[in-house]
Amino acid sequence: MSPAIPAPVPRLLASILLLLGSQALAAAPPTWPVSPSRLQLSTPYGDLHVASSEYVYESRLQVDNTDVDPQVRGILNITYAFNMPAAQAALVSINSGNNGCPISYRWIVLDKSGYTLSPEFGSCNDQIKVSAKGRQLTLQTPSPHTPDAVDVYVYDGKTVKHRTARRP
Repeated sequence: MSPAIPAPVPRLLASILLLLGSQALAAAPPTWPVSPSRLQLSTPYGDLHVASSEYVYESRLQVDNTDVDPQVRGILNITYAFNMPAAQAALVSINSGNNGCPISYRWIVLDKSGYTLSPEFGSCNDQIKVSAKGRQLTLQTPSPHTPDAVDVYVYDGKTVKHRTARRP
């Protein structure tokens, strides 16, 4: 016959397991949403779309059926779009086939005078969180250099600024 376990022991074990489980959840990395994907975006300022090609990395980004300048080529997706004051902004993901850095991004902002295209940016990662506030567009992605940090890219319509921040 086995000895009886005192009543407080099972409760103590349950408490320890609960604490260990909650610690594991707290240490788990945040989940990143799956980015939407579209090939066309109609705006009051023109139609943005991806002109496909029979060659894998040769699709082109166009506004009103004309290639943007500078040209954007690769496997392209319009991942996010935002209404802004007197403009429409879209984030374009670019896969150029480079295995070392498979993905980068560019913002395109369309308004009544045409469009503005940001420089290429990113941390070579398709895990992103994107937001817009006023005329400021922000992309966050896991930092490839610092495990507990995110790279934050902010575009103000002229320049892309990069900083690294601790994960929230």
